[in-house]
Amino acid sequence: MDEINRWADIDEDLLKEISKRFHAYDDYIQLRLVCKEWSLKLAKIPNGNKIPWLLLPDETVKNHSYEDEEIYHLMQLAAADDETLDTCVLEEKNIYHIMLPEMQSYNKLIRGSGHGWLIVVSISDGTIQMLNPFTNRRLDLPPVSTFPDIIDYQPDNHGDEYTLWDFRDIRSTTERDKLHRLHVCKVIINSSPECDIENFMALVIFGPNRRLAFYKPGNMRWVEFPTRDKRFDDVIFFQEKIYAINNYGQLYEFDTKTRAGLKGGIHETRPPSEIFLSPTKPKYLVGCANGSLLMLVRHTEKKNEEYETYKFDIYELKRNRKEWSTLDNLGNYILVIGFNSSVQIPAPFLSKGNQIWFTDNQIAAQSSFYDPVAQDIGIFDLDHRSFQRVLLDVNLFCPPVWLS
Repeated sequence: MDEINRWADIDEDLLKEISKRFHAYDDYIQLRLVCKEWSLKLAKIPNGNKIPWLLLPDETVKNHSYEDEEIYHLMQLAAADDETLDTCVLEEKNIYHIMLPEMQSYNKLIRGSGHGWLIVVSISDGTIQMLNPFTNRRLDLPPVSTFPDIIDYQPDNHGDEYTLWDFRDIRSTTERDKLHRLHVCKVIINSSPECDIENFMALVIFGPNRRLAFYKPGNMRWVEFPTRDKRFDDVIFFQEKIYAINNYGQLYEFDTKTRAGLKGGIHETRPPSEIFLSPTKPKYLVGCANGSLLMLVRHTEKKNEEYETYKFDIYELKRNRKEWSTLDNLGNYILVIGFNSSVQIPAPFLSKGNQIWFTDNQIAAQSSFYDPVAQDIGIFDLDHRSFQRVLLDVNLFCPPVWLS
């Protein structure tokens, strides 16, 4: 009994240090369940959720392109006929992860994350829901049928349920599941709605033209931004403003604090001269602790029928400056990009800085209506200009996403 009490009374700081070695959320939960005292000392959300967690759908389809079983052994991945996702490679790279049974259905897609919440789209009915995977709390956002480019939705008109303005701004019809699968490009939020519901706001990049819309509590529909410009790749909240970047590298700035509502448009800073329009070179925006904005250009190419990231370019717009400059060192920070709100965070425990952690590529996400596809997931080290890729042999219907 004395031995049991001795473990139960372990120093709280020491126990928290031990818990940081548990990279799988399921293992962390088991640690909390050892005894009542440990459950009280360890938070339900590990490390205050200040590190990015890789959210994985609890469904996998093995890619059978690898013929040599030795590769599986070296990569410490499951064999091709094994239906269980082996996450050892994630733990080796100190990537914290959580399996999400909620996403095991082929009816769900994650299209955003931030402040501890996921944004989930239902393919069957077009609902958009916020989900906190640690508390299982759920909140509804307006459905896909309320986007500004939707003219009409008739659920019983099978095959042509939606009437909308297409990418040419011509009135057309399309099938329900296809539209629900492809119409929501990315959703971000400015805060946890549990903290400040009055000032809560959600933004969406939507439709074939990748336009911008927003939602505030009380709205029944998504409201289009005061610009009808197209081809937006990313949007963020930063320093009480909204910044967006399009595929040309053009920056946009919007003020949310005006009496007349959302105001703004094209920023006076022009794109870097070497950037050009390309769907295989998506752009991301990140706000930094020093007040600068970063623009990442992600270069992808097709290899063996799958798209793969092979390079990142980083540009910095310093506060009160009007010109982008190239950046080749992030210091002790990492950038986290994908379907999540693009963020800069201090290097997590057991990890080094000057890295980019990435999931999905938006081409792969749009490339298949119904079939699972390979995912472009990994870590890019700027010091060595090298990639560490994970889960190479796994096809997923719902792309994984960082939650931070």
